[in-house]
Amino acid sequence: MQATRSIRLPRKLSACRSIHNHHILRSSGPAGRTTSFGFRTVPEESKESLVKGVFDSVASKYDLMNDASSLGVHRLWKDSFVDTLKPGRKGPLRCIDVAGGTGDIALRILDHARENYADREMTVDIVDINAQMLKEGFMRFKKTMYHNTPQVSFHEANAQELTASQFKNDSYDLYTIAFGIRNCTSVPAVLSEAYRVLKPGATFACLEFSKVNNPLLSTLYDQYSFTVIPLLGTILAGDRNSYQYLVESIRKFPSQPDFAQMIRDAGFSTGGDFDGGAWTELWGGIASIHTGVKI
Repeated sequence: MQATRSIRLPRKLSACRSIHNHHILRSSGPAGRTTSFGFRTVPEESKESLVKGVFDSVASKYDLMNDASSLGVHRLWKDSFVDTLKPGRKGPLRCIDVAGGTGDIALRILDHARENYADREMTVDIVDINAQMLKEGFMRFKKTMYHNTPQVSFHEANAQELTASQFKNDSYDLYTIAFGIRNCTSVPAVLSEAYRVLKPGATFACLEFSKVNNPLLSTLYDQYSFTVIPLLGTILAGDRNSYQYLVESIRKFPSQPDFAQMIRDAGFSTGGDFDGGAWTELWGGIASIHTGVKI
């Protein structure tokens, strides 16, 4: 049986109209089950709190962290991600952006719809398990025209167990998750929840670091990742361990074909197992965009 407990956002957040409090279902895994936390093997029930510790540590410097791990290219990748989806082209959508606490993807979705299709009815529910990340996103949106409008709302929730009373079955037109799914304890559980909340015919879209297939590029990328990024974490944020975990978590994530199969196993239809089919590689596979359609 799953244990349910009430989670409250920080006082400053919970007082804002666009922040919603709700229950999050949490359950500990079966006794003895383990998962990866970077290159470490940890009890399954421990990973969530370990990942929370990482993102509590890096929340205020999240953009800096992504700049360090991608040489700043993550901004271009996020632009490409949203441009590929063309939100607003077929009219207003109800979107859910998961692991989206800082609002990077949600802001791009709303801007794309407004700037390209004069759409001011697009809505995005931003979901993150980490209250500190949501706080960063809320502060970012306070500087935009979308603040205190029905177009955006923030929710503290677990991607693996979205509360069914709030995140209803067949209720969203687009589900996005960028650079977040690899940090979840159970990727299949996240995909299953994505399938549940999407409408039939709706799109699942994931932007994530992936596998570099070119041997020379792979070697150079590994050298940069394991030497430069943790060092930058120490210099820029005073936190080597969190940055070391983030590098290791990238290497532990499934290959493009394996992740595409996981998406299909959740019930989605995808393209074929090749670049330009089930996924689109960015910069030689350092990151990839995966999409699936609920059937």
